[in-house]
Amino acid sequence: MPQRTLGRSGVPVTALGLGAAALAGLYTPVSEETAAATVEAAWDIGIRCYDTAPHYGLGLSERRLGEALRAKPRDSYTLSTKVGRLLEPHTGGGDDLAHGFAVAATHRRVWDFSADGVRRSLEDSLTRLGLDRIDIALLHDPDDHEEQAFREAYPALERLRAEGVVRAIGAGMNEAAMLTRFVTDTDVDAVLCAGRYTLLEQPALDQLLPAAAARGKSVIIGGVFNSGLLADPKPGATYNYAKAPGELLDRALRIRTISEAHGVPLRAAALTFPFGHPAVASVMVGARSPAEVHDAAAQLSRRVPAALWDELRAEGLLGVDVPVPDGA
Repeated sequence: MPQRTLGRSGVPVTALGLGAAALAGLYTPVSEETAAATVEAAWDIGIRCYDTAPHYGLGLSERRLGEALRAKPRDSYTLSTKVGRLLEPHTGGGDDLAHGFAVAATHRRVWDFSADGVRRSLEDSLTRLGLDRIDIALLHDPDDHEEQAFREAYPALERLRAEGVVRAIGAGMNEAAMLTRFVTDTDVDAVLCAGRYTLLEQPALDQLLPAAAARGKSVIIGGVFNSGLLADPKPGATYNYAKAPGELLDRALRIRTISEAHGVPLRAAALTFPFGHPAVASVMVGARSPAEVHDAAAQLSRRVPAALWDELRAEGLLGVDVPVPDGA
C-alpha cells in the first residue's frame, strides 16, 4: 500500500488508515473476536497506520487495538492517539450511548487541555494500549477549549516531541478553521480533519489545505463518508452523526447516480477524492468488521476516470477549482 510521510516528521502513514472508534462499539456492540479480526484484516491488506483515542468506548478502543497490535513488530506500523479527555472511574452504572458507544459507563470523560493533563492522558493511553510508545499525539476536539489548547496543551506536546516521547504532534477535529490556526501558528506535523473535505463538501479547501501545503504540513482526512451519507445515501442516512437534511441527501444521490454511470461505486469515488490535494497524506476509515476493511481497500484500488470528475463539475456538484486525483 502506498505510503507518505507526515510533514517533516519522518513518520510514515499508509494511504489508507484504520480508525478504531467502531471497534469500541460505536452505536452498536462489536465483539472482542470481531474487533481482533478487523485489525488483523487491516494488517493483511497492508494498512500500517492506526488511530484511536480515550474517548472511543471509554478506553475500549485503545485496549482492543493495543491487544491486536502487540504481536506485530513495533517499528512496522504508526499509531496515533489523542489527548484532551481524561477518563475517571464511574460507579453510577448505565451505558455510554449518550456519547455514541454501546459500552458500560465504567468511566466518565473529563476535559483537560492542561500540560499535566496531556502527560497524564498519554501515560494512561500507554497503559491501556500495553505498548511502549505512541507515534502521533493529537489534541482531540479542542473546539470549546481553544485558548487553553494553544496556551498549555500544544506546548506540552511540543516538549514531548522534543523529548522523543512521541514522534509527531497535531490536532484532530471536525472543523477546519481551528485546524488552520494550528497549521499557521504552531509547529504541528499534521492535523486530522474529519468530515470537512469530502466529495460532498470541501470547506477545508478554503484555507486549511492550502496553508498545509504551503508550510509542508500534512492533513489526514477522516469522515470521508460524512458519517454514512456518502457510503449509502438513502432516507434516514446519517450526516454529521444525525439524520441527513433532505437537500444533502438529494446531493449525495445525484453524485451517486453520476458515479455509477461511470461504473464507479460511490464509496470508491468518495475514498479516492481527497487524494487530489497534495497536502493529503492519508484517509482514515472506520471499520467494524473484516468485510468493511476489505471493502474499503477494494474501493480505494478502483480506477476513477477523469470523466467522472468532469461530469460532477458540469452538473455543479463539484467546484471547478477543486483538485481531483489523476484519472488513471
